[in-house]
Amino acid sequence: MFKNLNLSFYQNVAKLFYAIAAADKFVHPKEYTALKEIVSKEWLSVDDTEDEYKTDAAYQIEIVFDWLVTQDKDAETCFQEFIIYKNEHEYFFTGKMNSLILKTAASITSAFSGQNKSELIMLSKLSLELND
Repeated sequence: MFKNLNLSFYQNVAKLFYAIAAADKFVHPKEYTALKEIVSKEWLSVDDTEDEYKTDAAYQIEIVFDWLVTQDKDAETCFQEFIIYKNEHEYFFTGKMNSLILKTAASITSAFSGQNKSELIMLSKLSLELND
């Protein structure tokens, strides 16, 4: 589907998904479960990039997301770090990739009792950034 993605791409996408899930200051286990499901169904087939252990690089999304949860990182900071990365690496963010990112973000926010105001605001900001 895509070529030449790298570990940094997946790690920054993980920051975004964490920011979306943590927008309301709490990451529910159902949000993490939804993330794992969509990584398995959609992200593993994105490209052939592997980490140093020959594992699909898409698993970096789960690994970094989980680490961010344990560190209780600030959602807005993670969101801004993703935006900086996106702006510096526009070539990764094609229409298809942006659609997959938005689909994943929506799945995460819908996983536990629907989308709340904080999540909707962040989803809206994301949509504006990706469609800019």
